Amino acid sequence: MPDITINGPDGDFSGYLATPANGSGGGVLVIQEIFGVNKDMRSHCDHLAAAGYFALCPDIFWRQEPGIQLTDQSEEEWARAFELYQGFDLEKGVGDLRISLALLKTIDGCNGKAGTVGFCLGGLLAYLVAAQSDADCSVSYYGVGIDEQLSAASTIKSPTLLHIAEEDGFVSKEAQAKINEKLSNHSSIEIHNYPNVDHAFARHNGLNFDSTAAALAEERTMACFAANLS
Repeated sequence: MPDITINGPDGDFSGYLATPANGSGGGVLVIQEIFGVNKDMRSHCDHLAAAGYFALCPDIFWRQEPGIQLTDQSEEEWARAFELYQGFDLEKGVGDLRISLALLKTIDGCNGKAGTVGFCLGGLLAYLVAAQSDADCSVSYYGVGIDEQLSAASTIKSPTLLHIAEEDGFVSKEAQAKINEKLSNHSSIEIHNYPNVDHAFARHNGLNFDSTAAALAEERTMACFAANLS
């Protein structure tokens, strides 16, 4: 699948686009972890394309270093990933994603509907894009920092799923409790808590991958997409 160029107000950046074999369907904006548009993110896109969706994963670290592709397999890669995370401009990143979402809806063959799915940093961004865009639905996997952005939920109108790992090393029990307490009664937000799994339980071949939790979360995610992107 090819990389495409996305035109933004601050410059052009790339995105990995996977397309369904039949050439038509809804769109899913796939939002990267702190490791860039790597093999895992491309795999998520390819899987969504096989399920009938146009899946676009934009490079949100392009302002710092375009084309980052890291893994969670070495200390050096973790260190670089955290550097990029610390240097990331959240507001500009959300802007890039809104532009990418709008582009995705206009891709030839897309039915004009598009949602999001994000992981880690991308999980936070999926939540924020849900609050600041016309995404038809949004899915957040173990988003880091949602507890600090709870007020953003006031503008979320479309169906939004939050997958929370109960043993998340990057989201404290206190933060999880705050999210559940403040957002569980939100009319558009559905929260799923996964016991006995750590952060990144759905990262293919990752250190914390858990096949049972990943399969359950995927089932819920794909049901959300089927209901809102057809």
